[in-house]
Amino acid sequence: MGLELYLDLLSQPCRALYIFARSNNIPFEFKRVQLAKGQHKTEEFRKVNVLMKVPALRDGSFTLAESIAILLYLVQKFKTPDHWYPSDLQKRARVNEYLAWQHVNIRAKGSKLFLTKVLLPLITGQPLPPEKLEFATEELNVALKQFEEKFLQDKPFIAGSEVSLADLVALVELMQPVCAGYDLFEERPRLTEWRRRVEEAVGKELFQEAHKEIMNAKNLTADQFAPELMENFKQQFLKQF
Repeated sequence: MGLELYLDLLSQPCRALYIFARSNNIPFEFKRVQLAKGQHKTEEFRKVNVLMKVPALRDGSFTLAESIAILLYLVQKFKTPDHWYPSDLQKRARVNEYLAWQHVNIRAKGSKLFLTKVLLPLITGQPLPPEKLEFATEELNVALKQFEEKFLQDKPFIAGSEVSLADLVALVELMQPVCAGYDLFEERPRLTEWRRRVEEAVGKELFQEAHKEIMNAKNLTADQFAPELMENFKQQFLKQF
């Protein structure tokens, strides 16, 4: 049995894994797990990841959860080019620094805006309250300012002159609110140029392919989701929003 990656390309971490594996010619079997259909909640998938989340990896009898852990596993197993996860101690530390920071900053704030704009109206059946969108947007803008000033600065990439895991993880997360209709790159030339460099580094065609499905997220309808999943979402969202 070869390497299997369990992914749903609506998910940012899944897209990062997909792009990384494809751009590095890592052979894998794409096992699609449709989150909207609740396929991550099945007993079959539980055998791969007891946490019942994507992404997940199976390599023979070995299974692994969490996107950053999976990316690092692929880096080391397939000995990918050094720039992805530099052997230089300080450059590697820059990559680790961003990967540690991003979870509750870029990822959390970008995801919140996406959920607010796309899923909240579907779940409640009501128009989106403007104040909720404004608050989510302001939170994301604070994180974007920190990203530019602390991590990107005047460098081509986060760890220096070459693309790394940090850049790939960052960009797929930033694409989530973009796909919800918020063009966060507008009026941010430094961020726009960085995006162009990252896309060119991984392959623009591959990057667009990975984002093809999420780009249509604004067209999602409630009937595309499993009823029990919608109810679960509703209970969670009413507490958070």
